[in-house]
Amino acid sequence: MIQLKTENKTDKLRQKAEIALNKKVNRSEKYLPETDNPRLIHELEVHQIELEMQNEELKLAKEKAESAEKKYTELYDFAPSVYLTLTKSGEISQMNYNAEQLLGKERSQLIDSNFGFFVSVETRTVYNRFLQKIFESNEKETCEFELVTGDDSMKYVFANGIVSNNSDECMVSMIDIIKRKQAENELIKAREKAEESERLKSAFLANMSHEIRTPMNGILGFAELLKDHNLQSEDQQKFIEIIEKSGTRLLNIINNIISLSKIESYQIEVSVTDTNVNEQVEFIYQFFKHEAEQKKLLFTFKNALSYNNAFIITDMEKLYAVLTNIVKNAIKFTQTGSIEFGYNVKGEFLEFFVKDSGPGIPNEQKQMIFERFRQGSESLSRNYDGAGLGLSISKAYVEMLGGKIWVTNNTDLISENGNRSDTGTIFYFTLPANSSVKSEKLFHNTTNDNDINVQNRKLKILIADDDQTSELLLRMIFEKDAKEFLYVSNGIEAIETCKNNPDIDLILMDINMPKMNGYQATRKIREFNNDVIIIAQTAFAFDGDRENSILAGYIKTNLPDSIKKIGEQLFLKTFAG
Repeated sequence: MIQLKTENKTDKLRQKAEIALNKKVNRSEKYLPETDNPRLIHELEVHQIELEMQNEELKLAKEKAESAEKKYTELYDFAPSVYLTLTKSGEISQMNYNAEQLLGKERSQLIDSNFGFFVSVETRTVYNRFLQKIFESNEKETCEFELVTGDDSMKYVFANGIVSNNSDECMVSMIDIIKRKQAENELIKAREKAEESERLKSAFLANMSHEIRTPMNGILGFAELLKDHNLQSEDQQKFIEIIEKSGTRLLNIINNIISLSKIESYQIEVSVTDTNVNEQVEFIYQFFKHEAEQKKLLFTFKNALSYNNAFIITDMEKLYAVLTNIVKNAIKFTQTGSIEFGYNVKGEFLEFFVKDSGPGIPNEQKQMIFERFRQGSESLSRNYDGAGLGLSISKAYVEMLGGKIWVTNNTDLISENGNRSDTGTIFYFTLPANSSVKSEKLFHNTTNDNDINVQNRKLKILIADDDQTSELLLRMIFEKDAKEFLYVSNGIEAIETCKNNPDIDLILMDINMPKMNGYQATRKIREFNNDVIIIAQTAFAFDGDRENSILAGYIKTNLPDSIKKIGEQLFLKTFAG
C-alpha cells in the first residue's frame, strides 16, 4: 500500500516534470544541441526538474515546520499555566516563562536543577509519590503541594503530569491556587468560628436561664412569703432585703445583656467630653467603700495627677462603667486582704489599674475571660454570682476609646507570700491622655435661701412617670416628706404642670416617657425655672444617661437631708449598673 502511494507520487512528480520540460522545449527548441542520444538528454532534463521541484517542496516543508515550532515555542513559553519537563529523577530539562516567574529565578539557573528542592518539606512526600506515579501509570496524574520560591514566599500549586513521547521525561503543568487555598482556609475558619459561636451562645443561653431564674425565684418566692400576716418583723425585713438584692442582681444582668447586644449590633456610640478622672476614681471609691469595709478589706485608691490636671477627653460613662465593673469584680472575688485601684501616667496614656489579693486567674484563662459568653473557671461561676458579661463589655468599651485592657498576676503578692493559692490579680487598661486643664467641678454644693426654705417645710412633689407601678413606689418613698403630690405621664404635661404650679419644690423625672422624654422636658423647665429640684429616675439607664442627665440640668444638690439621701440612692442605683 505504501509502495503504491509512493509510485503514484513519483508518477505525478514525473508528469509535472514532463509538462515543465515540454514548455521549456517549446520555448527553446532551436537551441537544443545535436546529439546521437536525445532520449538520454530528455531523461536527464526531466530528472533535474524533478529534483528542483522536490527541493522546493522540502524548502516549503522546512518553513512550515519552523513556523509551527515557533508557534509551539511561543504558546509553550507564554502560556498562562506553568509548564515543566522533568526527568525521572525530577531534574528540570525544559520550562516556560511562567515557571521561571513562579520559582523566582532565571531559567539558566533552573535548567538541570532538581525541582524537588522547591517543594516544601511538609508536602515533599506527596510530590515524590506524584512523580513516581506519572512514570508508573503512563496516565495523567494530579497533585497539590506547596512551593518555597526564590523570594522565600510560599505558594500552593495544583499540578497535572503525564509521560511525554520520550518515556524518560514527563510534562508537568501547574497553576497557583494560593488564593483558592486561602479562601478554603477562611471558610474553614469561618465555619469553626460559627460552630464555636453557636456552642458558646447555647452555653450562654443556658447560663442566662440560670442567672435570670435565680434572682427571679428570690423575688417571687420571698414576695409570696411576705403575704403571711403572722410574719415576724425581723423576718419581714430580712425577706425585703433578699428581694432588693435579687432585684438589683436581675437588673444588672438585663443591663449587661442589652449593652452586649448594642455592642454586637454596632449601636453603641462614643460621646467624648472633658472628664476629670480624679472625680471618677473618688466617686467609685465612695460608692464601693461600704461594701469593701463589710468584707473587712483594705480599700484604697491612687490618683497620679492633681485635680486641675486630671481632665482628659474621653467618654465619661464608659470609663465609669469599666472601672465600676472591674472594682466590683475585685470585691466579689477577694475574701481577705486588700484592693487598690487608680491610675498612673504612661507617656501619652493614662494606665488605670485594679489590684486585688483574690484567687488569681490561671494563665490559660487570661484571654478567655474577655471573650463574649465566656467565664473563667466554671467552679468560680457557680460559687459567685454573675453572667460573665462584664469583662467582654469592658474590653469593647476600652477599645472604642482607643485603649487596651489586660490582666496579670499580682507578682508582688506572690513574692511576698511565696507559693500560695491566692495569687491575686491586677487588671490594667489604658486610655489616651488628651489632657486639658479645668478648674471647676461638675458636682458642686450650693447654699441659698431656697435651700433653707426647703429644709424647713413639707414638699410639693411632681412625679413625671408613665408607669403606674413606679409612680406608686415613688409616692411611698417620699410620702413622709410630701404635703402634696402631682402626677403626669409625659414630658409635655410636666412642663405645663410646672408652669401652672411655680411652687413645686421637687420633680421626680422619668427619662423615658412618651411624647417628650425627660431630657427634653428638663431643658424646657430650666428655661423658666432654675430653682426647682429635679431628680432623674428611670428603668432605662444605659451608657450616656448619667452624663446626659447632668447636661440636661437634673443634678442639683440643694436638697433637704431626708430627700438628699434618697435622691442619691436613686441616682446611684440608676447609674451604677
